[in-house]
Amino acid sequence: MARHQLNPKQFHNTIGAHAPALTIESGDTVIAQTLDAHGFDGEGKQRGHDPNPMTGPIAVSGAEPGDVLAVAIKRISPMCSTGWTRSGLAWNVVDPALVREMPARDKIIWSVDRNKGEASLAEPTTALKNWSMPLDPMIGCFGVAPADGETISTATCGPYGGNMDYRLFRAGTTAYFPVSVAGALFFLGDAHALQGDGEIAGTGIEMPAEIEVELRLIKGQPISWPRGETDEFIFTVGNARPLEQALQHATSEMLRWLESDFRLDRVSAAHVLGMAVRYDIGNVFNPAFTVACRLEKSVVAPFARRA
Repeated sequence: MARHQLNPKQFHNTIGAHAPALTIESGDTVIAQTLDAHGFDGEGKQRGHDPNPMTGPIAVSGAEPGDVLAVAIKRISPMCSTGWTRSGLAWNVVDPALVREMPARDKIIWSVDRNKGEASLAEPTTALKNWSMPLDPMIGCFGVAPADGETISTATCGPYGGNMDYRLFRAGTTAYFPVSVAGALFFLGDAHALQGDGEIAGTGIEMPAEIEVELRLIKGQPISWPRGETDEFIFTVGNARPLEQALQHATSEMLRWLESDFRLDRVSAAHVLGMAVRYDIGNVFNPAFTVACRLEKSVVAPFARRA
């Protein structure tokens, strides 16, 4: 299997059927440089513009509609020693009475210490002078070209993936996307050094990053929404607005996964979900919200899984 270095010269603010920046074989590894959400690279040069300029697309030879693209996230490495967020919280995550009391959404700089593996405010408030958080790099926006010739803004998300801002899309996770066009056309970018659930500040700690992924085709086993797995969990992702609809998409996709791959009938799958499911909020800031439906692998371990 080959390894490819992708240092792009062009970036996209939409996910769709753009001309491939790179074409690879299934099973190949790509090391790709990405910009921060405003288009700045690791040297502080603005090479793209917001929202969320994407690296790619990467075409996978032989990918066809009805296939699945498995994306094993091997590494997410910050490319500079700072990142940024906004002050205050998003207006829609607090009581309406508090909206007018939120501080101005100024740009705030964070120190990203790659040696210590921690992030802290570059100019902390008095209360946060000695406060830091462990780095937990993740991919905020990635996915494949959507169906029906659509080209969709990187500000939002859908069945193809997109701007989901889900914390489990980190190194060690394999994400699965439904292929809707020839070649799949995979995009990635919008890395965060750290982010809490929901992206309730409107950003994570935005940063340029070098991301290493392995791309593999799964032929003829169609899925409807993004899926993922770690050493501990399997999960499905629904993207929609209102939040209830995103939860419905995620739950329906998990139900289909339990039936198709774990050989559970619908009643049995419902019992498993009813007693063991966990829900995570990917984002509640973007035009479409994100909900992940998650199960511990130990829960489904007794059931034979399709290879």
